[in-house]
Amino acid sequence: MTPVAEVPSSRRVHPVARFVVSERRWIALAWCVISVFLLRRAPDATTKLAIGGASVDESQAAWVDNAFATRFASPFAAFAVLVMTGVPSVADSAGVALLQEISDSLLQLPNVVRLRSYLNAHERAFVNDRGTYLLVALRPDTSHENRGEPSILALRAATERMQRDIRKRYPNASFLWTGSAAIDYDVRLTSSDDASAAERRVLPLTLILLVAVFGSVVAAFLPIAVGALATGLSLGAAVLISQHYPLVILLQNVVTMLGLGLGVDYALLTVSRFREGLADGCTAEEAAMQAAHHAGHTVVLSGTAVAIGFVALLLVPATELRSIAVGGALVVGLSVLVATTLLPGLLAWIGARIDMGRVRRSRGTVNGVARWRRWGRWVVLHPTLVLVVGAAPLVALAWQARRLSSDIPSANWLPPRMESTIGAIALQNMGQSGVVQTVRVLVELPAAHRATSEEGWQAIRTLSRTFERDARIASVRSLPLLLAAEHPSPTLFAFLPALARGTYLSRDERLALIDLVPKEAETPGRLTRYVRELRSMDIGSLTGLAGTRIFVGGLPAQNADYQDAIGGSVTGVIGLVVIGTFFALMIGFRSLLIAIKAVALNCLSVAPAVGAAVLVFQDGYGAHLLGLAAPIDGLFPAVPIIVFCIVFGLSMDYEVFLVSRVAEGVSEGLSDREALVEGLARTGGIITSAALVMLIVFAGFSLGDFLIIKILGFTLAVAVLLDATLVRMAVGPALLRIAGRWNWWPGVR
Repeated sequence: MTPVAEVPSSRRVHPVARFVVSERRWIALAWCVISVFLLRRAPDATTKLAIGGASVDESQAAWVDNAFATRFASPFAAFAVLVMTGVPSVADSAGVALLQEISDSLLQLPNVVRLRSYLNAHERAFVNDRGTYLLVALRPDTSHENRGEPSILALRAATERMQRDIRKRYPNASFLWTGSAAIDYDVRLTSSDDASAAERRVLPLTLILLVAVFGSVVAAFLPIAVGALATGLSLGAAVLISQHYPLVILLQNVVTMLGLGLGVDYALLTVSRFREGLADGCTAEEAAMQAAHHAGHTVVLSGTAVAIGFVALLLVPATELRSIAVGGALVVGLSVLVATTLLPGLLAWIGARIDMGRVRRSRGTVNGVARWRRWGRWVVLHPTLVLVVGAAPLVALAWQARRLSSDIPSANWLPPRMESTIGAIALQNMGQSGVVQTVRVLVELPAAHRATSEEGWQAIRTLSRTFERDARIASVRSLPLLLAAEHPSPTLFAFLPALARGTYLSRDERLALIDLVPKEAETPGRLTRYVRELRSMDIGSLTGLAGTRIFVGGLPAQNADYQDAIGGSVTGVIGLVVIGTFFALMIGFRSLLIAIKAVALNCLSVAPAVGAAVLVFQDGYGAHLLGLAAPIDGLFPAVPIIVFCIVFGLSMDYEVFLVSRVAEGVSEGLSDREALVEGLARTGGIITSAALVMLIVFAGFSLGDFLIIKILGFTLAVAVLLDATLVRMAVGPALLRIAGRWNWWPGVR
């Protein structure tokens, strides 16, 4: 045990704070063991975390996918799309010959089961002056990541070899893989690259800012080290959890973004309190205990509020949001633990060396205390004016949030540099992007009927003709339409190709597939609404066969299920976050009014941030500065609820920082006015510095390629900016001044 100097009675600290410092060697050793165990797993996040975050537990679209894969004999249960441009049209003999050459080569690959192209399906969809495409059926055991990586790699390696040879004859020939399997693989790699690029943008700027704040290289380096450690530990823990619980790759970006922000923020507060203690004449051990006592309480309370938001996301039955919830809870918890257990011990060891690498003379505070004290006195004298002026721009921005569209953007929102994105755009230029937006309808017939019976056949044919008449649908594929037969017959089925039977009829003939290919003009938002219309149809009355049901799948159905899952969980999530945060603050501060005010101010931070996102992304104001060529018509279903949960928690950071210091002043005998002035003086610099760190981190991620991360980064950056300035430095203090002694009711200060 490390001997610790006796602490004067005026500097009594909590036993936990004393323990953290006195037992710092054992605590540091424990963290070394944990770090060795988890950090070596962190790099595996890129390959171990899954794709397909928009999936919903036990959704109808998932049921359709599973039924098609298990009850049908179609080789196209899993497929990729090869888009070929710069080659002769298949309307010419040269184009047909080239397509045959490519098809023969692809069929030699062990992971390719079947092809569908102009060669075996003479449809106009494959004929285009801009090129053509092939549907490549993949073996089920190699269709998805991680299992799908070898499949896509092998396909791309093969077509790259073919492309080099074919370009000798057709210099502009280009082969591009797209579809879900290719997109999944590209998203995995691009997500990792995006997170790494954001780190490279953020860390140097954060270090420069912290050097400017602390005036010392050592003091600046510690918060960055804590943030990086918390991020690495969280990714390692996520990899372990992913072996038993599905987690998606989006977690990597969220953990990196929040780890750098929260880890640095919490460490910044702890280091600041430690340096204050040294400036007040404490020994290194005393200052470390004071930091662990005062900053530790604040960090734990703040982290609890942030964690509540992530725990609430677990209520949404969507893998993507639950992954964010797990990643967020991990990074918050580990950031709090590192800042409150490991960091105080390190500070006790470092002592006065915290100011090594000094670049300017320290004033003993994080920022200009005198300037913030003057501002505090102004707020005390003019609380109503400060409240009105500070709230006005917040209300104006919040008003814009009412126009928020949570649809999936109709424009291509995938990172533009991915091969699968380029392929999807080429497919769109051919007028065939509906291939990946196909609505898959499974018709389930009553137990006494089969699809090959007269009644079953007529039911499927009636539905097919009904779908054909819909203005939103470009083409319909079903067995009655493919065979152009009004009635079934044994002769007809005797000559039915096995591929067609396996694709459009289940083995027991109780299920029949109808594929609906939408028109090019249909947006994802309109298609999700169309899916809901299909699901609400009275199929029994329409077909005249009572008991007939349909199940709708495909990408539009997945999007509809995703939106419905989020919409159905919003009330519960918001309620849990608000109530949980309220009780956490009421217990932490022993005050009813402080908790009510904090919850109200948090809402005042969320709404303006969402309003700013509407102005930039939907209206296009300044969108080009973030790399967008044009406004988008939707901000994704998940963005509003993610922003609410994260911002609600993050906003609590600065509320806890300020109110804890004000409460500390009141408990030491200061009047409410004096405590408010002193609280602003002591925390104004910390809050603005911490907010700048968060702002840099979130802004760094808003410059990435992933649109949803770009939107989240921008919205969170705006939320932090508004919260740390207008909300916490103006509106919040004004309300504290107006409430006076009622702030602490029913507790006693």
